[in-house]
Amino acid sequence: QEQFVESGGGLVQPGGSLRLSCAANGVRLDYYNIKWFRQGPGKGREVVSCISTGDPATSYASSVRGRFTVSAVKNRVYLQMNNLKPEAPGRYSCAAASGSSCLQPQYAYTYWGKGTQVTVSS
Repeated sequence: QEQFVESGGGLVQPGGSLRLSCAANGVRLDYYNIKWFRQGPGKGREVVSCISTGDPATSYASSVRGRFTVSAVKNRVYLQMNNLKPEAPGRYSCAAASGSSCLQPQYAYTYWGKGTQVTVSS
């Protein structure tokens, strides 16, 4: 059964770094674009980053551009998060949609992981 498994979350101080990993099982990432979503406490899900492994092309939310880097190696997608800010905490999930376009709406992302929790606190 196709699925994603995220890891790498944890507790970090403001200004610190974390590297999240998304392992794809049963899905060849060559034919998908993969987004990282973040859902903070009491907030809706927001897109943090996207990578289209076939192009390759990347995009970022304005709030993380210059601090976060998304990459893909074989069947894993990574999100390097540097200089984490207090507004960053939440559950980070990866999800995939068919095709290379990162402009697809959230409902197009049909393969999801359960997420990994990120907490930013001093």
